Amino acid sequence: QVQLVESGGGLVQPGGSLRLSCAASGFTFTSAAMRWYRQAPGKERELVATVTSSGGSTNYASSAKGRFTISRDNVKNTVYLQMNSLKPEDTAVYYCAAVTVRFYWGQGTPVTVSS
Repeated sequence: QVQLVESGGGLVQPGGSLRLSCAASGFTFTSAAMRWYRQAPGKERELVATVTSSGGSTNYASSAKGRFTISRDNVKNTVYLQMNSLKPEDTAVYYCAAVTVRFYWGQGTPVTVSS
């Protein structure tokens, strides 16, 4: 059974940092590209960052470039999203996703950026 379990979300002040984690199981993690998406209230889900199966290449939405870093640990079967210089507009539920021959979603972790 495939499981993607996100953690690390919470309330943070503008300018602060959070690190999200996504622990994966039930599929061959080292064969999957991993992604982070987010969905703000009343908005569509958007792609934030992608990392290839090896971790050798990453890609970011323009809103995340320079502030967010996606990484993965293929021993721990975990993908991370380090978020710095957070802004109120980063408030959203953040989801990790695994891209293999199928597409899998986690349940999401909420991030609120507010003073």
